[in-house]
Amino acid sequence: MKLVLIGTGYVGLVTGACFAEFGYQTVCVDKDKSKVKNLNLGKCPFYEPGMDDLLSKHLNNTKLLSFSSSLSDSMKNADVVFITVGTPSRRLEDDADLSYVWSVADEISQNIEKYCLVVTKSTVPVGTSKEIKKIIAKKISQDKFDVVSNPEFLREGSAINDFMRPDRIIIGAENKKSEDIMRELYRPLYLRETPLVSTSIESSEIIKYASNSFLATKIGFINEVADLCEAVGANVQEVSKAMGIDKRIGSKFLNAGPGFGGSCFPKDVKAFISTANKLNVDLSIINSVHSSNKKRINRIANKIIENVDKKSTLTILGLSFKPNTDDIRDSTSIKLATLLNDKGYIINCFDPVAMNNAKIENNNLNYFDTPYKACFNSDAIIIGTEWNEFRALNFSEISKLVKKKKIFDLRNIYNSIELEKIGYEYYGTGK
Repeated sequence: MKLVLIGTGYVGLVTGACFAEFGYQTVCVDKDKSKVKNLNLGKCPFYEPGMDDLLSKHLNNTKLLSFSSSLSDSMKNADVVFITVGTPSRRLEDDADLSYVWSVADEISQNIEKYCLVVTKSTVPVGTSKEIKKIIAKKISQDKFDVVSNPEFLREGSAINDFMRPDRIIIGAENKKSEDIMRELYRPLYLRETPLVSTSIESSEIIKYASNSFLATKIGFINEVADLCEAVGANVQEVSKAMGIDKRIGSKFLNAGPGFGGSCFPKDVKAFISTANKLNVDLSIINSVHSSNKKRINRIANKIIENVDKKSTLTILGLSFKPNTDDIRDSTSIKLATLLNDKGYIINCFDPVAMNNAKIENNNLNYFDTPYKACFNSDAIIIGTEWNEFRALNFSEISKLVKKKKIFDLRNIYNSIELEKIGYEYYGTGK
């Protein structure tokens, strides 16, 4: 099969490279010619472990992967076309901006020459795939294409493994022909006994939003429990560990912290709420999760402000929204740094890979090339992202660099007793 993926953002690029790894001839299309040029040179536009190796392998060795700025050329003899463009939140509203999706659907309709399957892999509200079908059907006979919903569940920092060893594959199809094509496409995973779940298109679209919203709910829940733990002297790590042993609950996404961020959870939660509101359905639980998460960063900031004098120097270690990525979209660390900087604090920063993106987002912060340099003359250290690079820092050495030995461990990666033994004031989350 020849595959075409439209959009070389995170989902499109990872998916395209992984399909090439399965042995499919794969073309990734993007209108940004300079981006396409760099991709054909093997230059990945974002940090993701393993991506550079995949690009090099399938661009230079197998020749199964290529990049193009021409959809018309790329769609010649295409069997499956994936829509993987972005669906960001609208600026003034919380619903998903589908303008890229509609534009791509129209362009696809102008370039279908033989039967092909059009697959919606972008995260879209329920009803979008059916609308894509209507757009294409205006110009193309319905016997020449089918539309399928196939949501992605890739986590930044572990996306390649998530593609190769997923928990499940969701196929939202209208007929057996399109379902069979998708099952054949994912046959390499079926051989690994990955569950392939067939649903209606509408169910498939809701599964994506419902999954992300439920995980966001777990995060919001444990963060509120953490606040209660702080108030009564309990330890949220002990609470979440005991909760997670219960198989009905599970341990994942029960780590207290500064709230959820990134490119998926915040926008997907808002879009899910917005879709329900349009249909007069009140997603009151998800609404509360969204509201609680928005307030979370202010609560964290107030805790720091109460314990560190104004105009002090603060060191924030970790700027990406999670480890193993340079993505700072809706990063709680960036939000916290900006909020504290606006309150009059001097902010020193370090991150292993995300500093270039952070500088574009906020150039009022001080950036350093090592965590130790960032800690020099600091009045308090804030652990914003749980990078492995921060788990074994030499705090005895750091104590010689800082003005005051205070640490706010937003991710609970340190042993408070060990730090207190060498003179640090330790402030964990939920303990």
